[in-house]
Amino acid sequence: MCSIGGGTDIELEERVKGKTYKCRECGGHFKAVGKHPVCPSCQSEDVEPA
Repeated sequence: MCSIGGGTDIELEERVKGKTYKCRECGGHFKAVGKHPVCPSCQSEDVEPA
């Protein structure tokens, strides 16, 4: 369906549910969406689901 005009009233956080991960390098916890999450603190890809 196509719409013209303003955006929707749904916030991005309400539509997309991220998974919680733990970084194996710095120990930080964060939420991410996608197949290859990256730690926002140290930029490591060595993460696991928390």
